[in-house]
Amino acid sequence: MPSQSADRTHRHAAPAGGAVAGDGPRLAVTGSIATDHLATFPGRFTDQLLPGQLDHVSLSFLVDDLEIRHGGVAANIAFGLGRLGLKPLLIGAVGDDFDAYEVWLEGHGVDTEHVRGSSLQTARFMCTTDADQNQIASFYAGAMAEASLIDLMPVLARPGGVELVLVSPNDPGAMLRHTAQCRTAGTPFAADPSQQLARLSRDEVRELVSGARWLFTNEYEAALLLERTGWSRREVLERVGTWLTTRGAAGVRVESGRPAGAVEFPAVPAATTVDPTGGGDAFRAGFLACTTWGLTVHEAVPLGCALATAALESVGPQQYDPRPAELLPRIEATYGATTAKRLLPHLQHLS
Repeated sequence: MPSQSADRTHRHAAPAGGAVAGDGPRLAVTGSIATDHLATFPGRFTDQLLPGQLDHVSLSFLVDDLEIRHGGVAANIAFGLGRLGLKPLLIGAVGDDFDAYEVWLEGHGVDTEHVRGSSLQTARFMCTTDADQNQIASFYAGAMAEASLIDLMPVLARPGGVELVLVSPNDPGAMLRHTAQCRTAGTPFAADPSQQLARLSRDEVRELVSGARWLFTNEYEAALLLERTGWSRREVLERVGTWLTTRGAAGVRVESGRPAGAVEFPAVPAATTVDPTGGGDAFRAGFLACTTWGLTVHEAVPLGCALATAALESVGPQQYDPRPAELLPRIEATYGATTAKRLLPHLQHLS
C-alpha cells in the first residue's frame, strides 16, 4: 500500500489502447470502508461490575470466539451492486491492511481504482457481546478521517461518465465535499446520511440533502433528519426527488413531491433473521441497480427488499448470494408475477 496522502490509482493499469472494460456510465459509491471485529463473551457483563466501584473500572473479558467481517456502508452497497453485475466505483479511504479486503471486493465485481491509501489503519468496529446480548463496542475511524482529501472531480470526469453518486456515511467533511462536487459537475447524487445525522449540524444536513435525486433513511433517521433540518416533511420533499424510508418488517415508504404522494411497499418475509447488519445497505444496492437498468420504483423497491432479506438471512453484510432462482419466486409471492417478469431479464445472467 502507498503511504499517507498517496493515490492508489497507479496500481490499476488500463488495457492496451486505453480502453477500460465497462466504460459506460457507472454508479459511484462514496463512504465508509471498514472491518468488523466481533467477539462473544459467554458470561454476563453485569456480573463483573461491582457496586461502589463503578468510578474505577478496569475489566478484561476472555472471549470464546472472534469473527472478522468485511463491512463499511459504502463497501457493503458496492458489494451488492457488484454481485448484480454493475461494476460500481468504490470511493473511500483505507489503510495498509486493505489488501485482502480489496481482493475480496474486486472478486465480487467492485472497482476499487479510486480508493485512497493511508498510513493509518482501515476503519474498524470492535464489539463484544455477552450472553444477555449486551454489547461493549468501540469504533476507530482510522483512514476514514482522511476521506475528505479525496477529490471526486477526476472520477466524475472519467471516460463514459458517472451516472449517479451515492454519498453514504463517511467523514462529515468528505460527505459535504463530495456532495458539493456533484453539484459543481452537474452529476446526479443520492443522499444517505444515516448514522452521521446525529453529529451533523442543521446547515450541514440541509446541504447534504438539498437537490438529491434519492434520499435514503430508516424511520428513526427520518425523524432525526426532520429535527436536524428544522424542515417539515413537505419541505424536505420540495428539495429532493424521492425519499425512501426503510421500515424493517413493515416494508418501505416511497414519497415524492408529486401528487401521487406516498406509496407503501411490503417487505419480503424472512425465513429467519440470522444477522440484522447490512440489510439497509443491501436494499440500497438492489434499488439503485434497478434505476441504472431503467426500471421504476415499482421494480426497484421489490428487488431492494428481496436483497435486504437475503442479507438478513446471512451472517455478515457481504455473504448473501443473489441467485435469481431464490430472489424471483419471493418477489413474485410478495409483489406479483408482473414485477418478477420485469426483473427477470436483468437477473437471469447471475449465477
